[in-house]
Amino acid sequence: MLIAVDLVILTLRQSVLRVLLVERGEEPYRGALALPGGFLAHAEESIQAAATRELAEETGLDVSGLHLEQLGVYDEPGRDPRGRVVSVAYLAIAPQLPDPVAGTDAADAAWRPVDQFLDARCDLAFDHKRIVTDGVERARSKLEHSALATAFCDAVFSIADLQEVYEAVWGMPLDPRNFARKVRTTEGFIAPAGQARATAGRPARLFAAGPNKTLYPPMVRPPRPPTLKELQ
Repeated sequence: MLIAVDLVILTLRQSVLRVLLVERGEEPYRGALALPGGFLAHAEESIQAAATRELAEETGLDVSGLHLEQLGVYDEPGRDPRGRVVSVAYLAIAPQLPDPVAGTDAADAAWRPVDQFLDARCDLAFDHKRIVTDGVERARSKLEHSALATAFCDAVFSIADLQEVYEAVWGMPLDPRNFARKVRTTEGFIAPAGQARATAGRPARLFAAGPNKTLYPPMVRPPRPPTLKELQ
């Protein structure tokens, strides 16, 4: 049995949630899109060390300030045509991540919109579509229970700016009045910045990140509208 690592790295660009993917330069799945990752280099290498090494080698990203958390273990027999491979997946979601540079066995590396891979339009190598789906769900849950969304805003921001982050990560439009009410009633989430931004209508009040990192009550996602297929 072989041990591998796979990495789900998420960021926002142009108000779109994107995942870091590489184009495989080797078989199996040569030319297919996949998560960055690979096998442990030697018996003494830890899984965490392998994750940071593979991310740097395949994408050129500086991982020194990136917090990787374990997402899950994927061990279905047959998930890798090379044999019995168990993968430990890691997740990171962070703002202002740079463009990747392909290296080692990756032919290309790029940020790609996650919604392309959450339905049947596109597929990924191995079981990476399942891993991406799990990573996106973990990120969405983080926005429910933590103040992570403020990290994707400027130092001062409007509630509309914050709503854009939630809509991008949750993948759904939100009612502005309900969203503003929830944000304002969640203690320590945001703090008045004592400024206002000029707009065509009423000046938008500006805020800064509040002192609390954990949200209570949480920002619970509204129910997802049923798809056309589910209604049929």
